[in-house]
Amino acid sequence: MLFNRRYLRIVLFFGRIVLNFIFWEIFLRRLGLRRLANRTARGRYTAAARRFRALAIRMGGVMIKVGQFLSARVDVLPEYITDELSGLQDEVPAEHFADIKAVIESELRGGLAEKFASFEERPLAAASLGQAHCASLPTGESVVVKIQRPGIERIVEIDLAALRTVVGWLKRYPPISRRADVEALLREFSATLREELDYVAEAQNAVRFAEIFASNPHVRIPKVHPEFCALRVITLESVYFIKITDYAAITAAGIDRAEVAERLFHTYLYQIFAAQFFHADPHPGNLFVEPASEDHGWRLAFVDFGMVGRITPGVRAALREAAIAIGTRDPARLVHAMESVGAILPSADIERIIEAETMVFDRFWGKTMKELRDTHPEEMRVFMRQFRDLLFELPFQVPENLIYLGRTVAILSGMCTGLNPEFNLFISLTPFAQTLLAEETKDEGLDFWLNEIMQWGRKLIALPARLDSALSRLERGDLIVVTRPSPEQKRQSAQLNAALNRLTGGIIFAGLVIASTTVYVNGQTTMGVVGWALAGVALLWMALQSR
Repeated sequence: MLFNRRYLRIVLFFGRIVLNFIFWEIFLRRLGLRRLANRTARGRYTAAARRFRALAIRMGGVMIKVGQFLSARVDVLPEYITDELSGLQDEVPAEHFADIKAVIESELRGGLAEKFASFEERPLAAASLGQAHCASLPTGESVVVKIQRPGIERIVEIDLAALRTVVGWLKRYPPISRRADVEALLREFSATLREELDYVAEAQNAVRFAEIFASNPHVRIPKVHPEFCALRVITLESVYFIKITDYAAITAAGIDRAEVAERLFHTYLYQIFAAQFFHADPHPGNLFVEPASEDHGWRLAFVDFGMVGRITPGVRAALREAAIAIGTRDPARLVHAMESVGAILPSADIERIIEAETMVFDRFWGKTMKELRDTHPEEMRVFMRQFRDLLFELPFQVPENLIYLGRTVAILSGMCTGLNPEFNLFISLTPFAQTLLAEETKDEGLDFWLNEIMQWGRKLIALPARLDSALSRLERGDLIVVTRPSPEQKRQSAQLNAALNRLTGGIIFAGLVIASTTVYVNGQTTMGVVGWALAGVALLWMALQSR
């Protein structure tokens, strides 16, 4: 019965969201009511975010994780949406302490008073899969104990079943199915979520992170107490200091928020490129700022190591290429890096994408996140008009092995922007890219430069012969110039055809409505109803014509 109620509630909620999207963003826009859709968008999206927040708080489980991810996307989503969802970082309801106590005593095979010198009944934090309590060990050490919610395994499986149904809908929408294997993405998400339910594995992850940052005095990883850990209980040193989104407290502690953003960003670069093992759940509840003391300066503290990501050599090589490309403003290198990991559809026009990336670098490289968000609408419209064919086709896809890296980078971008609205991804990445490039040329040594010289030499040697051939064909009258419509011209032609189809459909619709009403008024009830039905078919056909 629980399965039916919970499953149906989630499926019906997302079903309503999908139907609203189809009606407002597809149906009405294709009827020419774009202005109405745009005018009502903010109110509709705010209401949807508010409804989702209420659903997530009421149901918990996977829904909380989805909401927390969206609430951290301040770099992409409008502020009115992230504001509605931000409460999900703190408003997750806690379990009854008696139920939590039962889990601890069952897992640690002993009474609570026997295992801990003190244990606070009120939770320090409540998350989607578990909750944390402050405690002290018999030795007097302050610790934080994270306990899995009772019955959460069952809830997760129900939520995943509901999401599988929603994914079944999404994969039928070509713009989504062409760009991502949503079923594979859900499988990856499900596997990682189940890993999070294994607190023994999480303890091992924490130990590995401690080893990675052992020589870094600016990062603190809590110590694990293995004798107080089990499958559903994990006990760590307490490092709950200033929450990374508590901007007022960070400033009051005399810490520069811009410096926090830079350290956070470079700490993740190190995890991804050097350690090839990264903390994949950087939401605000898992990151803290430890104020400076006599022994050390301020430090960045991590908690919750259940969700981690691993970088394969192939992905690392592509990410290295992408970082160098962004730092050195090389659009061709960036596109080829994306192509190497399967982020671009095989049928894509690579030269066209490089052309668009060149324009992006020319117009937007070097701008802060705030400047990018505040870009004048006309500037964006110029870009959209010039590359409307790419924006329409969107020849990109989400590789399965990059889902958690993409999620992490997305959340990280939002957090850095929140800490410092002037955060500049390009400037922050440039020194790192220059280091990678220097390493590349150093590793390649003389061979690298000889190869570059040989490539340019071959082009220069071939140039006179190619020019002579072209001039000879021009003199003989054999030079043929072939022209083809640009992608934008093709799109305009398609739009004209669609407009003519809609005009035809509109005439048919109006004629059927008038004729059907006339015969209905004259007593031909059946014929009138049939005519109205045909008019409805004409209206639907008209709406489905591509723009």
